[in-house]
Amino acid sequence: MIRRRDLLLAMPAGLAASALPRDLALAQAAAPAPAAGPRLPAGFTLGASTSSYQIEGAVNEDGRGASIWDTFSHTPGRIKDGSNGDVACDHYHRFAEDVELMAQAGFGGYRFSIAWPRVQPDGTGAPNVPGLDFYDRLVDRLLARGVKPFACLYHWDLPQALQDKGGWTNRDIVGCFTDYAQLTLARLGDRVPRWAMLNEPSVHAIFGHAFGNHAPGMTGWKNYLAAQHHMNLAQGSAIRAVRASHPRLGLGTVFSLQPVLPATDKPQDAQAAVRFDAAWNGNNLDPLFHGRYPQISAGDFAPVIRDGDLDLIKVPVDFLGVNYYGRAHVIDDPNGVIAGAGWGPHPPGTRTTAMGWPIEPHGLVEVLARLRDDYGNPQTFITENGAAYDDPAPKAGTVNDPARVAFIREHLLACQQAIAEGCALKGYYVWSLLDNFEWAEGYSRRFGIIHVDFATLQRTPKASFAYLAAVARGEPTGGIVTGP
Repeated sequence: MIRRRDLLLAMPAGLAASALPRDLALAQAAAPAPAAGPRLPAGFTLGASTSSYQIEGAVNEDGRGASIWDTFSHTPGRIKDGSNGDVACDHYHRFAEDVELMAQAGFGGYRFSIAWPRVQPDGTGAPNVPGLDFYDRLVDRLLARGVKPFACLYHWDLPQALQDKGGWTNRDIVGCFTDYAQLTLARLGDRVPRWAMLNEPSVHAIFGHAFGNHAPGMTGWKNYLAAQHHMNLAQGSAIRAVRASHPRLGLGTVFSLQPVLPATDKPQDAQAAVRFDAAWNGNNLDPLFHGRYPQISAGDFAPVIRDGDLDLIKVPVDFLGVNYYGRAHVIDDPNGVIAGAGWGPHPPGTRTTAMGWPIEPHGLVEVLARLRDDYGNPQTFITENGAAYDDPAPKAGTVNDPARVAFIREHLLACQQAIAEGCALKGYYVWSLLDNFEWAEGYSRRFGIIHVDFATLQRTPKASFAYLAAVARGEPTGGIVTGP
């Protein structure tokens, strides 16, 4: 439970009162302002994250093949605003400008993803050299400007040609992904020190293969189970193969993790929370770190598990990426596709973002403490954390987004607390560097610390960008900026 005083102390000095509920604003006015901003330890990396399909554009250039998100976004009715990622932020052509902004902010790292169909248009076979050339240019520019590259091999944009063969529900994809990982690192592994295999396999399995509201639009519990297990297998197989040829690289993966709580005190909701926690968290964590699925899930996975699978999945990782946005408050739902559970109401008084997601910074401490206590305290990076808000238009060269500044500051304070409590947290990458194509929401939701005018593609750093730049410079108050 987040206490009222905890929220007040986490608010940045100078935050516009209009961004707060009236009672909190009045309480803040009466309370002493925080003496200092987040104090992060030496060596802590502060950076930003993106993903390929959401920002690159150039979907038909230099030999790139079609992805499942190209297909999905061009299917009528799939995307809220009818948009697609054909152009997105045009990062493919404007990456130098984006890198320069990160360098000006003093960011220590940039976590981005490789587009599998840009490297292997059909998902197999020889690499597409022009596609790899793009990532060569990106990596070299990052290094030249002092920003450490952190690459993710898969952020949901599967080659459509592999989906036509069953995609993640087809066990053959394990070998395809392992080959893709090896050939990509053969080109870039000499300059990119840290590699994540997958981004959020549970989210991809749930939303893309059970609910059907993300690409590839599949539905049903069986498809979820197959996709989740095969992603776990591919992750373990690729780490083992790459480590054999690149033993000095940092290899890991990225999970979306959230504390799961019953939305009410009903016993059936408590039971639903246990089931949902397994689907969202445990079905990723337990196989990787313990070599088994949670007891409550094991029987469901039995039909897709073969001898040796769990030994292959359990592999030492050099780090774990954690994407955190808030807690899950769930209810029992007999018709729920995932574990007979569904999302319930947030606790009374919970603040939310424009996505309707709860703002619960202390949940991040809970996630990291769970990793410390139950999974060996792996070296961890927050690889995504951020918030969508209905930002005003740019004015006087910036965008006034005090609510996002507050959100980021509160979560950096949570990082500070987790480190003080012994969690092996080594960095924080905000989601997202740029306003972008936000999956099924299209361009209707903005998460970026840099505003993108999707008509002109002009970039305008927001107040949240200036705030993070101040934190990166080590300014004692965290450089709160609220804009004009």
